[in-house]
Amino acid sequence: MSTHVTSSAVPPPGPAGPQGYPARLTARLDAPLSRWLWLVKWLLALPHHVVLFFLWAAVAGVSVVAFFAILFTGRYPRPLFDFTSGVLRWSWRVAYYAYGALGTDRYPLFTLADVPDYPAHWDVTYPEHLSRGLVLVKWWLLALPHYLILGFLVGGARLAWFSGGLIGLLTLFAGVALAFTGLYPRGLYDLLLGLNRWVLRVAAYAVLLTDAYPPFRLDQGGREPGTAA
Repeated sequence: MSTHVTSSAVPPPGPAGPQGYPARLTARLDAPLSRWLWLVKWLLALPHHVVLFFLWAAVAGVSVVAFFAILFTGRYPRPLFDFTSGVLRWSWRVAYYAYGALGTDRYPLFTLADVPDYPAHWDVTYPEHLSRGLVLVKWWLLALPHYLILGFLVGGARLAWFSGGLIGLLTLFAGVALAFTGLYPRGLYDLLLGLNRWVLRVAAYAVLLTDAYPPFRLDQGGREPGTAA
C-alpha cells in the first residue's frame, strides 16, 4: 500500500450557502495511489458491503416512520435523520475507496459519523420543517426523472458502492490508467465526483432528508459549487 500525500486539502462540508444544495459532497484525490490495489478492493471492501446491506434495510424501515412523522408533524425526527444521513455518508466513503471513484487507498472507517481526516465527506443540512404535501409525491413521482438518469449512471448497482453503469465504467478506466501510468487523470476524477454528487443529491431527496429538488446539473470536482478554492 502506498504512502499518502494529499494533492489538495478539501475540508468537510460546512453549512449550505444561499445558493448551495443542502446535501453536500466533498473529496480530495490522494496521491500517489497504488497501481494495483484497486484490483482487490472488491474483496477488501466486502465487510463494509455486508454491514451496509443491513443498514440500508434499516433505512427502508426508518423512511417509513419518517414519512408518517413528516406527514403529521412536518418534521423529520432528528435521531432518525442522523441515522439515515450517516448511512449515506458511510456509503459514500466506501464508494470513494472502492468502485465509485478509487480516489483513496485509505481504508474507510466503520462509522456513521463524519471522519474529519478522511479524504471524502458528505453532509446534509437538517431541515427544521418539511412539507407535508410533498412527502406524498416527491420520493416516487417528482424524483422519477432523476431515477431515469441514475439508472444510466449507476445501472443496477446498490447505492452502497456505486459499481455499475457509467460510474462503474469510468472508474474502470481510472483503474486501468493507474495500472499503466501510476496517475489518475484529473478530468476523469472531476467527472466522477460530479456524477457521484448527483447520485447523493437524489438519494437525499428520495429518502426524505430534504425538500430541495436536486438540480439537473453536473457539478464536477471535489468542491461544492460556490465554495472557496
